[in-house]
Amino acid sequence: MELTVWQILVLAVVQGMTEFLPVSSSGHLVIVAAFLSPQGSTEDLEVGGLNIVLHGGTLLSILVYYWHRIWQLIRQDRRTLGLLVVGTIPTVLVGVPLKIFAGDKLLADPLLAGALLSVTGLMLLAARKQSGANRIEELSYGKSFWIGVGQALAILPGLSRSGTTITAGIRLGLTPAASATFSFLLAIPAIGGACALQAILEMGETQFSMPWWQLVLGAVTSFIIGLGCLAWLIQWIERGRLHYFTWWCVPVGLAVVVWQLLK
Repeated sequence: MELTVWQILVLAVVQGMTEFLPVSSSGHLVIVAAFLSPQGSTEDLEVGGLNIVLHGGTLLSILVYYWHRIWQLIRQDRRTLGLLVVGTIPTVLVGVPLKIFAGDKLLADPLLAGALLSVTGLMLLAARKQSGANRIEELSYGKSFWIGVGQALAILPGLSRSGTTITAGIRLGLTPAASATFSFLLAIPAIGGACALQAILEMGETQFSMPWWQLVLGAVTSFIIGLGCLAWLIQWIERGRLHYFTWWCVPVGLAVVVWQLLK
């Protein structure tokens, strides 16, 4: 079933908001897509190609927001660049095989997304009243790797990539602001690689039959919403409020589980 313009806009807004908020963008996209479907699942919706451009829009949000920090990494901060490389290794080792072999049946399962969304909410409580004092420059390669493990696991729908990595960073001694910055810099190769991999896997599929202007509309919408949410979330995290999102993740996750079991 082809998506209508309003469905594309809804999914683009959801992606823009949830890519950075610690509530799992993949989980929310799966859940919302299932809600938009008459069958209550994602199997009859052509969302593969749209997912690529929506994630591309939020990737651009990170590049715009952190352009100065990225330029600094390229020019002189080679150690942090090395930390990001190490942190990306688990995603390559775990995430890529999971995407290739598990396929959309697992990664687009609304029931799994709801269950893991509740797990995300409980995990965020681990960041409550916890605040490290280290900057990114003081992070060890070993700790960077473990933050990357959290990112790799977050390929599963419902596990928040930002929530997992920011919480891990804080628990491993980073300040909330440093943990957020490292998390979003770490997202650049992860999101970029995921978009490229999905494009390769879906090359020639019908998902790309969507008119180009609809794809552009989705990408621009997710970019604008994502940029605003990213700027807002940074301030929210600096105030130690990351765990507040528990009160969204757990109820919504449980509600989705009940819905899927009873449908």
